[in-house]
Amino acid sequence: QVQLLESGGGLVQAGGSLRLSCAASGRTFSSYNMGWFRQAPGKEREFVAAISWTGVRKSYADSVKGRFTISRDNAKATVYLQMSSLKPEDTAVYFCAADLSLGYSDSVAEYDYWGQGTQVTVSS
Repeated sequence: QVQLLESGGGLVQAGGSLRLSCAASGRTFSSYNMGWFRQAPGKEREFVAAISWTGVRKSYADSVKGRFTISRDNAKATVYLQMSSLKPEDTAVYFCAADLSLGYSDSVAEYDYWGQGTQVTVSS
């Protein structure tokens, strides 16, 4: 079992920055990959970024590449999403998720545990 708790969301103007955090508990954090996803009203949940259990391998959706950075601190059992140059289209509920398989994926279906989400609103 893994419990995930996101924080750091809020309201920000376009061009601004936010840093999301996701604290994990339960199973040893350094043994699984982590991802960030988001879901805007009326849309499906979509991949944002993923990071391997070592922190070496990272991947991003094209829409956030160059603006968002995913990182993790295994000692603190926390994964982060630094978001810069935010746009109104980044407005969504952001979820962190844990993938306990040995794979590395950008698919919602591959992730086993999810946080409750944190709202990010970017005003124009």
